[in-house]
Order: sequence, then C-alpha cells, then structure tokens
Amino acid sequence: MAARCHYTNTGARPVHTYRETPFGLFVAREFHAHPRIRHWQAHLIPTLNLVVCRYDFHGRREHDYYLDVADISRHGDVWQVRDLYLDLIVHDGLMAEIADTDELLAAREAGYLTETEMHRAVAIAHAALSGLGRARYVLPDWLARRNMHLHWCDAAVSA
Repeated sequence: MAARCHYTNTGARPVHTYRETPFGLFVAREFHAHPRIRHWQAHLIPTLNLVVCRYDFHGRREHDYYLDVADISRHGDVWQVRDLYLDLIVHDGLMAEIADTDELLAAREAGYLTETEMHRAVAIAHAALSGLGRARYVLPDWLARRNMHLHWCDAAVSA
C-alpha cells in the first residue's frame, strides 16, 4: 500500500485509492489503454475469500459486479491475493452465475491448485451464489446481512 502500486501478472500499476475497511481493503485504479475497461474498483474481503470488483467500461456496463474467488492475506502493508480461478458474475437484482469453471479445471490439471484447493474454491463460489440467491441477487443486501457495507469511488473520480 505504501508504494500505491497494484502488482499483477502483467506488471505494476499505479493505484489512486487504498482504504482499509472493517472487513478488508478497498482499492481503485485506472486501466490505461485497455480496450474494454477504463477503471477498476475492488473490495478484498478475506473472511469470504472474495474480491468484489466493479468495473467501469468504455461502452455499456457488461455486469454490475465481478467476484473473484481467492485466498487473501495481509503481511503489514502488503495485501496478497491468490486467484482460485472461479469467478461469479452478478447482474444486481437479476441473476448471478459461476464463471471460469474451465480455468479452474485447467489450473488443477496443470498443478497450480491442489485437489483440496479446487474443492474449496467450488465450495466458496457456491456459498456466495447461495447467499446472493437468498438476497435476490442484490449484492449490497447480501453483504449488509453480514455487516459489510461497500463504498465505491464516485463516477467523477473514475472518469
């Protein structure tokens, strides 16, 4: 966090906002020269093993939230996210779906995940999908029931 940098498999990117929350970390950054996405915001929620993402697209919104199933840990000012290859796509108030099962299976076959980690990823994704279903696919309502209230950057900040 001190370096205000987001490190990914494609390199280091500058971050304009880091904010600790009672349940994790909020991070936001611009996407430069990306064909579809102009801005990304995410809440890292270790207790749920989820990274709740909100993307601002150049064109029309493709979905409301994108949830990455992940192992999330913190070591001082460094937060580490290890992708567990399953994702959920949420269309708020309408539906949610599990995505990237093919990536999960390919990662297991390649040895990037153990059998136990693969099963845990499936359990995490299904628990999130069930919780979203009980909240009628309204993500803020599902998280509020868990005393987690997400706050996002204003559109002006991400413009």
